[in-house]
Amino acid sequence: MGSFTFLATKYFVTAALVVIISEVVKVSGKFGALIAALPMVTVLVLIWLHLENQPTERIANHAWYTFWYVLPTLPMFLALPWLLNRFDFWLALGASVVITLMCFGLFALIVRSIGIDLL
Repeated sequence: MGSFTFLATKYFVTAALVVIISEVVKVSGKFGALIAALPMVTVLVLIWLHLENQPTERIANHAWYTFWYVLPTLPMFLALPWLLNRFDFWLALGASVVITLMCFGLFALIVRSIGIDLL
């Protein structure tokens, strides 16, 4: 497979995943959330890295840091529904992003004490 064809395939498959999830959410919020919660994007990235013959260390490193980066994003999924009941969508989303950044910064400081450098 040529490099352009491979790149186009990566874009198509990755974009199709996002579109499929957004369409499923329209039918079933719970099922759409379940699909979205699965680490499909990460799995795709790991597959793309493997198919591009990236070193095993790079693939493992990506999985390791993905774990640590996911943890501080979890509060956003609790904050956003609460904020949506009080503010319009854009303000609630913006506040959720700010909350996530604050959680990430605090989390990065905490895990640095055990030798994990996220920043």
